[in-house]
Amino acid sequence: MPSDLNALLFLIDTAYNRASWHGTNLRGSIRGVSPRQAAWRPSRGRHNIWELVVHSAYWKYVAWRRLTSSRRGSFPLDGSNWFERRQDATLAAWRADTALLDQMHRTLRSAIAELNPRDLDRQASQGKTTKRALVTGVAAHDLYHAGQIQLLKRLAPS
Repeated sequence: MPSDLNALLFLIDTAYNRASWHGTNLRGSIRGVSPRQAAWRPSRGRHNIWELVVHSAYWKYVAWRRLTSSRRGSFPLDGSNWFERRQDATLAAWRADTALLDQMHRTLRSAIAELNPRDLDRQASQGKTTKRALVTGVAAHDLYHAGQIQLLKRLAPS
């Protein structure tokens, strides 16, 4: 596999679920989080950990769609961007949403691995950014929300 693709895969993997120098990645930030912790909201109108997880899954899907020129409408949940998750959610629902995040990451990763390295600096579909910038943006997005999740865990009541 060409080195540009290897670098991009390394980048999204370390931001998502592989060890890296910067500390906790997105998947690591939710390890051991209970449904109650995930659904805790710091204040009215603010997102909780659970919503950040599903939001991250959705944007991995959007990036995949833009890389592959796929049509809208195949995300497993109704809606877009933010998906409300409530305090009364179950362990099964939490596990399903974290599995969705894993699935969207694997799907996106596969699409990146299949890219032609010559196309990395070409515009992705349905946007104004290159495929390379889209992939690096996904990594930045994962790390941004990993940091938010780490903060929410520290703010939550014990």
